[in-house]
Order: sequence, then C-alpha cells, then structure tokens
Amino acid sequence: MKSKILVLMAGLLLSLNAFAISLQDAKAQGLVGEQVNGYLGVVVNNSEASALAKSVNAKRKAHYEKIARKNQISVDDVAKLAAEKAIAAAAKGHYIQTAQGKWVKK
Repeated sequence: MKSKILVLMAGLLLSLNAFAISLQDAKAQGLVGEQVNGYLGVVVNNSEASALAKSVNAKRKAHYEKIARKNQISVDDVAKLAAEKAIAAAAKGHYIQTAQGKWVKK
C-alpha cells in the first residue's frame, strides 16, 4: 500500500511540473521581464510567474557569484552588466524595467 501511495505522489509531482511555464513562454505572455538589477521580475503577480522568477533568479545569482569570484569583482557589478545585456537582448514585445522601476514593453 505504501509503495502505491509513493508512486502516486511521484506521478503527481511529475505531472505538476508538466504545467510549469517556461521562461520564454512567461516572457511572451508578459508575466515576467528583465529588471535593471540583473534579475527576472514578476510583471503579473501569479504563482507560476513568481515560482519561475524565484527559480531563475537563484540560478542567476549562483552564476553571477561564480563570475564575480573568477574576476574579483562584486556580484552587483556582474548583475548590472548582465542586466544591460539582457535588456538589450530582450525581444520586441517583452517587458523590461526602466531605471525608474516601471515595466514597459520593448
């Protein structure tokens, strides 16, 4: 009985992941956008967008920290440079954050 429950729970968890939205889909739908601080921001507050932003930002932070250590610069400096590149590379119609903190479509 326990093994059946474990299999059911594992199946449920896997099926929930199938509904998770991809970064590109979330950007295309206007749910998330690139912030001036180098991290992904939530444009439309919903649980999927928030979870995605949290996951992406954790990965970005780890990557920024690695680059900062390697180049002996601050994580904030790496993040700001990454923000400039991400905002410049954002596709037309995707949201980007202005220096004043407002969301605008590129």
